[in-house]
Amino acid sequence: MNPLSQLPSVDRLLCAPELAALVDAHGHAVVTAAIRDLLAAVRTAVREGAALPADAALVARVGAAVTAQMQPRLRPVFNLTGTVLHTNLGRAPLPEEAVQALIAAARSPCALEYDLETGGRGDRDHVVDDLLCELTGAEAATVVNNNAAAVFLLLNTLAQKKQVIVSRGELIEIGGAFRVPDIMSRAGAKLVEVGTTNRTHLKDFAEAITPRSALLMKVHASNYAIHGFTHAVAESELAELAHRHQLPFVIDLGSGTLTDLAAYGLPHEPTAAEAIAAGADLVTFSGDKLLGGPQAGLLVGRKDLIAKIKKNPLKRALRVGKLTLAALEAVLALYRDPDRLHLRVTAVRQLTRPQADIAAQAARLLPVLQAALAALPVTVDVVALMSQIGSGSLPVERLPSSGFAIRPQGRKGGVLKRIEQGLRALAKPVIGRIGDGALLLDLRCLAAGEENEFGAALAGLPAALRRTAV
Repeated sequence: MNPLSQLPSVDRLLCAPELAALVDAHGHAVVTAAIRDLLAAVRTAVREGAALPADAALVARVGAAVTAQMQPRLRPVFNLTGTVLHTNLGRAPLPEEAVQALIAAARSPCALEYDLETGGRGDRDHVVDDLLCELTGAEAATVVNNNAAAVFLLLNTLAQKKQVIVSRGELIEIGGAFRVPDIMSRAGAKLVEVGTTNRTHLKDFAEAITPRSALLMKVHASNYAIHGFTHAVAESELAELAHRHQLPFVIDLGSGTLTDLAAYGLPHEPTAAEAIAAGADLVTFSGDKLLGGPQAGLLVGRKDLIAKIKKNPLKRALRVGKLTLAALEAVLALYRDPDRLHLRVTAVRQLTRPQADIAAQAARLLPVLQAALAALPVTVDVVALMSQIGSGSLPVERLPSSGFAIRPQGRKGGVLKRIEQGLRALAKPVIGRIGDGALLLDLRCLAAGEENEFGAALAGLPAALRRTAV
């Protein structure tokens, strides 16, 4: 008898009680398509000599296929990489106030571009511009979808077909191989490099100014630092030179922050308020890095220049929606209370977390991880680690931290890759890093309230390791 004649029909498998919940959750069409794909694959395998699977095995495979297919691609993970503002993991996690504001905005209509006082059309920037002006000392503000867009829009508005003077040492490349010179070129501005990689003087800027100059620009260094024989022109001096020639002075802070991080024991990072106080006419910075909010590009500065930028047709193409504005407004409001900022803004709390607190957490979780890896030839120890801030913020600074080092016994180095793969295969993946011959799990970003969830996730590691071994 042809074994293919014994293959169950689509309807027969659909009637399996084990698939009823999947049909209810995902719909008849999804489960039916999975069954048909599986039966086609089985027919091919049987023709090539494979044994015919039992109905129960087929049902199980359909269930696994549907579950995998319907799993969201944007999944929460445990960030144990040691990089707090990890670009690949979404940068800054939002504080609870921002999460609740985002949910409220998502659930109902909002006065996004509706003026509740006049009943007429409003301006969506008004959701946050008063807060931004209050926190930075600027006259006006606007918001776009990220800082690269903010720089692009600014240059396209103020410097199209004109010259922008920048120090050669500030022509940086940011994540994803995006380079400041390329952004300038696409914006229609002509780059004028002055000075050298390590030293630029005021006279270099002064000698480069011509009737075709549109503005002077300073770009805050991201992802690198130059030490030794260096010199950079003070922002106040550049502002005075620009204003003497009736030119705007623009500062791209990149990451940017609204508070002095030194107050929380972190290295100082230039703030938007400091840039405005130094004489900058426009300042751009990110919302989702040190600020601790949603992805956004923030522009603050002179009222007349912000007005010009907002009239650029590209502003509509780069604008943000109500969800971004809701989260951003909530985060900015937290900056009105700087005394509790390190407790309420998640990113700041993670950055300022004491090493002793992290080490105590590691000691509590050590037995759980050791039990999950008991069957493998590895050792698991609590070790001191050094975290980094990430996303180009304070690139050379390191934060004392603690976590786990998983090391192979003997020369079985391949076991680390298997464990790393197993951790990524958990229902809520655990993302660590391999270095110094060990798989390192830095606990800086694991909140105390997540310990039970993390422990439960580790309980599924033995099963995940068995799957990865197949």
